[in-house]
Amino acid sequence: MKKILIQLDTDTHPSTFDRVVAVDAGVDELFSYSGITPENVTGLVHGAMFTRGPKQLQNTAIFIGGSNVHEGEELLETVTDTFFGPVSVSVMMDSNGSNTTAAAAVLSAGQHLDFDNTTAAILGGTGPVGQRAAELLAARGATVKLYSRSLSRAESTCRLIQEKSPGATLEPCELKPSAELASELEGSSLLIAAGAAGVQFIEADHLQQIMSLKVAVDLNAVPPTGLGGIEVMDKAFEKLDCLCYGAIGVGGLKMKIHKAAVEQLFLANDQVFSTEEIYGIGESLLKS
Repeated sequence: MKKILIQLDTDTHPSTFDRVVAVDAGVDELFSYSGITPENVTGLVHGAMFTRGPKQLQNTAIFIGGSNVHEGEELLETVTDTFFGPVSVSVMMDSNGSNTTAAAAVLSAGQHLDFDNTTAAILGGTGPVGQRAAELLAARGATVKLYSRSLSRAESTCRLIQEKSPGATLEPCELKPSAELASELEGSSLLIAAGAAGVQFIEADHLQQIMSLKVAVDLNAVPPTGLGGIEVMDKAFEKLDCLCYGAIGVGGLKMKIHKAAVEQLFLANDQVFSTEEIYGIGESLLKS
């Protein structure tokens, strides 16, 4: 029986990136729909649920994408609420690549650090990738300093993460100019830049002044990079007195996680892949 992936995208056009990855992951048939909202998705989900018998439903799966992560999360909730009993299909949510990118960034850093003894600073921490990287790190024992241009947004995001990980140690912080930021970051062993394209948080000479820093991860592939001096191709490259990862250096693992997650959707009909589940798939890849 053919493996069918139903792509539900919240944008005007379904993501070509997600379509290509689905094909490369071995999907036999890809049905792509755009402009999907909680209000118009139910019929599409019913179509996935009721066209195959219970024992065949693992051959159908749903992928939720689009550029707006909040809309993707709302869609995921509506989709899973539509299922009942054994009549369900597996679902993956990776709007804007948020879950796979955050997982790859944290897993890359974890190859060099013990998170129980790590203070991690996330620049752009209220964005889709930054928030998920903070969630993953906090859940694994790291002390997380979450930076945003808006202190109130940083505080709100920290509260949301604290609800998921009640014992987590988080500190909301307001972004400062490069030199002042470098001084504030002293004591952090991990730095992740997850801001908007073209925004540089800190200059290379200031970054090098952070004596405690062991790993720096920049997830911005559009010049200028978020962390000055880090190139997009860097992968555990030692410079600026720490190990550096650029967007493409992390991107190789992100792509492996994305493909593996799509493949694993078809192992059962009742799986839901979001932040933690996708991170777990990445962990398994690194161990294999």
